[in-house]
Amino acid sequence: MYNKFSRIVCLTVVISLLVLNVATARAGLVSTEAAMAAGRNADNRAMVLAQLERDDVRRVLESKGLSVAEVEQRVNALSDAEINRIADRMNDMPAGGSVIGVLVGAALLVFIILLITDMTGATDVFPFVKKAK
Repeated sequence: MYNKFSRIVCLTVVISLLVLNVATARAGLVSTEAAMAAGRNADNRAMVLAQLERDDVRRVLESKGLSVAEVEQRVNALSDAEINRIADRMNDMPAGGSVIGVLVGAALLVFIILLITDMTGATDVFPFVKKAK
């Protein structure tokens, strides 16, 4: 009886070890690039999620009929490659608008400077400006 019981226990232990051996974790070396990519992915995801906390972004989302919680779920469901692509495009976009806006602003600044110098009599660019005497 004792021999039969020990055989059943041994057989059960062997079968359970074989089944559990299939799902074991394996350790290995991680390259520096892989470790940095994992950190970059987490940083990019946090950056995209941080943009959702801005008031102007919330207003645009609400005008499109989306809630912030729904967009956060969608961002969390994106793959690492998609998050990196979005974060790269965010870094490449100008903060103040388009190039046309920058050119108009620069032209306006030059016009104001020339107008002031023309009014003080330092330059003679605009004929409609009365010169200081």
